[in-house]
Amino acid sequence: MKQIIALVFVGLFFIVANSCANKPNDGGTNVTTSSSVDEKGGVIHLTKATFKDLVFDFENNKEWKYNGTVPAILDFYADWCGPCKMLAPVLEDLQKQYGGKIQVYKINTETERELAATFGIQSLPTLVFIPMNEKPQAAMGFQPKEELEKIISEVLKVSK
Repeated sequence: MKQIIALVFVGLFFIVANSCANKPNDGGTNVTTSSSVDEKGGVIHLTKATFKDLVFDFENNKEWKYNGTVPAILDFYADWCGPCKMLAPVLEDLQKQYGGKIQVYKINTETERELAATFGIQSLPTLVFIPMNEKPQAAMGFQPKEELEKIISEVLKVSK
């Protein structure tokens, strides 16, 4: 698959713990509980704290272990990013289309700088695809819906 690269997680997680405020983001659902899937079927905005709870506790674990109950897509974005704005409705549509079979999480790189730095995010948008029992893979830049559906099928192993 073009533009898909494996993320290297081992060795990236030696970061000094900082307190992180739960700042609300525009749109989507802000999560403060340990549910890994939004009951309303919507996109979930993550903070460092909710990321550690729902996706991966990188401060306490060296080996990758996804905490979710369904495959996921992480969308690292910024409000000022044009391609990110184009991608947002596509991801919301995919979240609805696949129902409870996947969960789309959004991470605002402007408010969650530590998460972006931890994962070496240098290009926006960056999408990280998290299958249930395999290592995550990333794609950088805008991806058309058809390509995302292909990745969901091949990498996340989820069908409509």
